[in-house]
Amino acid sequence: MAIELYDVGLAVVGIALLGVAVLPLLVSDRPISLPIFFVAFGALVFYVPIIPAPDPLEQGLLTEHVAELGVILALMGLGLKIDRPPSLRGWTSTWRLLAITMPLSIAGAALLGWWLVGFLAPAAVLLGAVIAPTDPVLASEVQVEEPGEGETDEEGSEPRFALSSEAGLNDGLAFPFTNLAIALALVGLAPENWLGEWLFVAVGYKIVVGTLAGIVFGMVLARLVFTTAPETRIAQSVQGLEAIGGTLAVYGLTEVVGGYGFIAVFVAALMIRHSERSHEYNESLHRTAEFAEQTLMALIMVFFGGAIVGGLLGPLTFEGLLTALAIVFLVRPLAGIVGLVGFDRPWSERGAIAFFGVRGIGSFYYLAHGLNEAAFADADLLWAVVGTVVLVSVVLHGITASPVMNRLH
Repeated sequence: MAIELYDVGLAVVGIALLGVAVLPLLVSDRPISLPIFFVAFGALVFYVPIIPAPDPLEQGLLTEHVAELGVILALMGLGLKIDRPPSLRGWTSTWRLLAITMPLSIAGAALLGWWLVGFLAPAAVLLGAVIAPTDPVLASEVQVEEPGEGETDEEGSEPRFALSSEAGLNDGLAFPFTNLAIALALVGLAPENWLGEWLFVAVGYKIVVGTLAGIVFGMVLARLVFTTAPETRIAQSVQGLEAIGGTLAVYGLTEVVGGYGFIAVFVAALMIRHSERSHEYNESLHRTAEFAEQTLMALIMVFFGGAIVGGLLGPLTFEGLLTALAIVFLVRPLAGIVGLVGFDRPWSERGAIAFFGVRGIGSFYYLAHGLNEAAFADADLLWAVVGTVVLVSVVLHGITASPVMNRLH
């Protein structure tokens, strides 16, 4: 009897969705996270030679767009549950992580890629850019959990807020460095070939437009959501769907006008959250966004597990392995500690913020995007190093997140 790939695919997707629904009940507050299960399940499914294993190099555009969708949905869900109003003083930890820790992480990873692995400068810069963002999808165990949690200043709350707000903004702010790597690959290292356009367009224009678009679209969405009450049965059955529709609309419109859509989505979500902070409908918006985010996370991690058994890590060299381990255990923690020197919180909290720079789906997106835009030497080795970083992060941070955060709290 012939086995239909379509039927097998339906079974795999169905089991993944069941996992999204059931696993949280089984692993709540335990030293393990959901992505670990889905990576293992994907490795098991694709190890059996029935379905061809995913190949992010061969399926670059599909990889980019699926990861992109996962990130933007996560950014909306994240923004909808942060209660602390944006400010210079209240978000001190965030600004430190963005202004100090993130550039140091990029520089450290790029230096390791160039010196230890032997990447050329464009590939080394791309490596630094793609591992820099704290992932808004896989870092859920160390983020604020529900609307209302991010506002308090009680003991142990700062790490969750800092990592949540960092994950919300640094995905968009990693884009200029990814664009820098693309420019280096296309026009060479000479600054006169890329510096002006990079500063004024990739750094200036796109960030400003992304921020302004997020504010404007967020205000429009907030007015649309909170001035109409669902009264009919049909309207009540789709409560919260505005979160997904709004996410896609904000991202698409911002990209059309040339801004960074990741920044716009997160800023718009913050605007929605803070326009009616006590409105009960916030919970419906958050639940819908979180469900969509977790569903895509499960599927992407299943494909990641399949890519691993399909040979994603095959090109990994000993130097590449050392670089991946150094990025997780040394580069981010040291950059985080430097960024938080003088920050008025206990060192236990600062250490947790520095350590839990989870890498994940955002890294997949930026790497796929960079490789789709320009030719980079050793692309297979780049995927192997980044895949190793994400795999180590999924296991290490997944096992330690709940115990550490519960102890701090």
